[in-house]
Amino acid sequence: MSLPRRTAALVFLSFAFAYFPSALVRGVVATLAPAFSAELQLSASELGLLAGAYFLGFAAMQLPLGSALDRFGPKRVLLAFLAVAVVGCSAFALADSFVALTVARALIGVGVSACLMAPMTSFRRSFGPTAQMRANSWMLMTGSLGLIASTLPVQWSLPVFGWRGLFWGLAVLFAVAMVFIVRAVPADRRDDALQPAAEGGYGEVFRHPVFVRYLPMGFFQYGGLVALQSLWVGPWLTRVCGWTPAETAAGLFGINVAMLLTFMAWGFVVPRLYARGWTAHALIARGMPLPIIVLVLGIVLGPDATAWLWAVFCVTSTFVSLSQPAIGQAFPAALAGRALSAYNLVIFAGVFALQWSMGAVIDALVGAGWSTVSAYQGAFALLAVCCGLSYLWFLWRREPELAVTAAVTAR
Repeated sequence: MSLPRRTAALVFLSFAFAYFPSALVRGVVATLAPAFSAELQLSASELGLLAGAYFLGFAAMQLPLGSALDRFGPKRVLLAFLAVAVVGCSAFALADSFVALTVARALIGVGVSACLMAPMTSFRRSFGPTAQMRANSWMLMTGSLGLIASTLPVQWSLPVFGWRGLFWGLAVLFAVAMVFIVRAVPADRRDDALQPAAEGGYGEVFRHPVFVRYLPMGFFQYGGLVALQSLWVGPWLTRVCGWTPAETAAGLFGINVAMLLTFMAWGFVVPRLYARGWTAHALIARGMPLPIIVLVLGIVLGPDATAWLWAVFCVTSTFVSLSQPAIGQAFPAALAGRALSAYNLVIFAGVFALQWSMGAVIDALVGAGWSTVSAYQGAFALLAVCCGLSYLWFLWRREPELAVTAAVTAR
């Protein structure tokens, strides 16, 4: 099914309106970390757990989400999940303890877990390959806009509304997004031609050679990007570089602006590169060493690795975002929801594991007598090693490329 241009634009904008606050709530803990740490006396591992609870709830829903997307369609599924997000944000605003905040944040993660996979599934079914790549890149650009809003705008709003008022506002945004989706997105259709393929299970997805090839990269490199961008860059700037909360919020703002511009550029550039014969596999193979090099440089520089370096790290890491549409295109349309959600599970399981474990490593190293700066360098060095190994795995498992290129060309 191919949508008319105007309908396609409205569909994209409606999905993007829902994805914006989901990205904002994902990254807001990095900005609110000083306030939470002061109010609740959180350790690094507790802060990591609070931030990671979102990703735990998010990851836990990916497999049932994928089945639901293929069975019921993206519109109905997204509306049901957004209702949970409204409840989660309201619960977070009312929470009065660390446990209550953590549970509410996990509930928010559950609620927003369809905000990217539902649009990507819809794009896979309704858009051509080139339009799909552009729409995917621009959805990620919308996510960067939400992350921008989670930095300086949140910092500026805190004296007026407080963090509780912020989460009440997010609950309202999710409710408004539901109204837009009801009105603008066409009703889900069950295409009879997709039914036989839809019977395939997750075993087929997890055994697929393209999925196996990207699995470690999704966990460590994609998960590491989100873990640093949405949490650990903030404490690095305050604890390692000695920046104030206001300076840190400004630095995070600059990082996310750079990400927004990068995804906007990908939306224009990727279709042209594909037209010239480049594939996602080739682009990732050329580009992914760059963020690993920048990460190592940041570890070496220590306190001199300020926001500019982490902006370069995040921008160069966007090569890994091409893996999501590559996964979707490697599977028939009827399995697209499960394939994309399974890969998202890998990514956000990585985010949760890395956010929490990096905090635990920092606490352990400080407890062993390391300085705060050295402890952060040690935790980031472990991430760099894991990213390097996942890239070597990707290069070693290169045999699916020709088959996937042929499949994408055929589509």
